[in-house]
Amino acid sequence: MTGRILRIVTRSSPMALAQVERVRSLLATTDPGLTVEVVPITTTADKWTGALIDLGGKAHFVREVDAVLEAGAADVAVHCLKDMPGERPLPEGMMIAAYLERDDVRDALVSPAGLTLDRLPAGARIGTSSVRRRAQLAQYRPDLECVLFRGNANKRLEKLFNGDVDAAMLAVSGLERIGRAEVITQVFEPDMVLPPVGAGILALQCREDDTDTLEILAPLNCATTWREAAAERMFLHVLQGHCNSPIAGYARHVEGELRLQGAVYSLDGKTVLDAAETAGALSPADLGTAVGLAIARQGGRELIAAIEH
Repeated sequence: MTGRILRIVTRSSPMALAQVERVRSLLATTDPGLTVEVVPITTTADKWTGALIDLGGKAHFVREVDAVLEAGAADVAVHCLKDMPGERPLPEGMMIAAYLERDDVRDALVSPAGLTLDRLPAGARIGTSSVRRRAQLAQYRPDLECVLFRGNANKRLEKLFNGDVDAAMLAVSGLERIGRAEVITQVFEPDMVLPPVGAGILALQCREDDTDTLEILAPLNCATTWREAAAERMFLHVLQGHCNSPIAGYARHVEGELRLQGAVYSLDGKTVLDAAETAGALSPADLGTAVGLAIARQGGRELIAAIEH
């Protein structure tokens, strides 16, 4: 669509802007005549230094971006799928137009001293704001102290190397997006640290009635990622997980079959409710429902409801 301008709204952090550059690069291949304009905003959550629960949850990362889209001041919003709340639907009139090919889903440990998790001294301070990471860390090293660690990835790395904490946990994909993968000390495979729902997935959201934008974004959609995202998001929706829920869910294609593994943890990691299932004849959404209900039958919803949010 030569001569068309596509306005992309995004958070203004270095990682968010790098994500938009990835979209811009893909669009340059699929629609060379397209002009892409970036509409950066700094959300309340980006400026907040306390716990997200005190602000009302991670929905603040996407809500203000969505408001720009809803107002018609942009055509597309780029979101990390893991930041999009799962307990409620998208804003009315909005839809996900495309999921990009999935990036690395794994978590990483970054230690300035080069120490892996098993070598960190007792009482070492680990920076993370994720209750999911804290719960799973507690299973392996309950002697470590988890410290609230907010800010974009660049700022967290700056705090880490300034000595605020002894080590930190961050997403491999996030470090790769900002060009800092070299700082990774240890990568945790999903069988050790199960990823969050939507890990490594960038979602492109637009207005349902914007047919021009839907047409532009369609070639960027990865069908494999779409199926994985559908299963994980339905799993989260069934459990009504909130921003302070230690929930993990990971769908992947194994030998052509879609398989979903999910888990809910107590905050201290001492209680783990998990389930896994292969889709077979089930749709991705039905697979997510099946795994979610399997955990709900174990008391998953009650465990989630008992956690302050």
